[in-house]
Amino acid sequence: MIQSARKHALAHPNPAITKICTFEGMASLPILKSPTDNILVLDATVLSTTHIATQREIYTKIFSNAALHWILRSPASRAPIFKTLHTLLQPAGTMVFEMGGMGNVAEMRTALLSCVGRRIGIEKTREVDPWFFPDEVWMRWMLEEEVGGWKVERCEREYRPTRADDGGVEGWVRLMGKQFLDAVGKEKGKGEREECAKEVVEVLKTVTTSPGGGDWFGYVRLRVLAKKI
Repeated sequence: MIQSARKHALAHPNPAITKICTFEGMASLPILKSPTDNILVLDATVLSTTHIATQREIYTKIFSNAALHWILRSPASRAPIFKTLHTLLQPAGTMVFEMGGMGNVAEMRTALLSCVGRRIGIEKTREVDPWFFPDEVWMRWMLEEEVGGWKVERCEREYRPTRADDGGVEGWVRLMGKQFLDAVGKEKGKGEREECAKEVVEVLKTVTTSPGGGDWFGYVRLRVLAKKI
């Protein structure tokens, strides 16, 4: 859905594109570099308080790929972000995005919550959980009722098991679970942080190792296409 909608948008002979990055280093990535694109570096979690939020009805389409499950982590950010995106779109404009959906990497998240929670307490562990994975019901409610002004034309979840890269389970845990592990290190020290990481990896071997070979993660994607009304 994302790629199809993006291809259609770029089919315009002279598309004016604005790309938003969360830090300066991202702006230099090859996928983002283009002499004709406008690249903004800002914190999307507080999009409604940035200078871009003062603009009105300047875009025909908005895309987001695998970012909103981080951006929407704080409950206070959710409605304001969609309100700001609504304001930025022209009438009948389109918003298309893909993010982690309910059940995304459930085995990884459960192992982290369990192993970290046993060391620093489950409430503190929930506080450092960096993700928000909603389902279709929540997303339709948020866009059409809580925020309003949106018509959700498509909203679907897809289970998409994904094979681990060369870093394997341990690489994923240390990278994606860093905020969990750092919380252990801060409270219990580096040694306990390392023991926790090893325990998470050991637990996950049972559920991620495929009899057919390789380690697999249970990714669940939530895809949405909505129109401004």
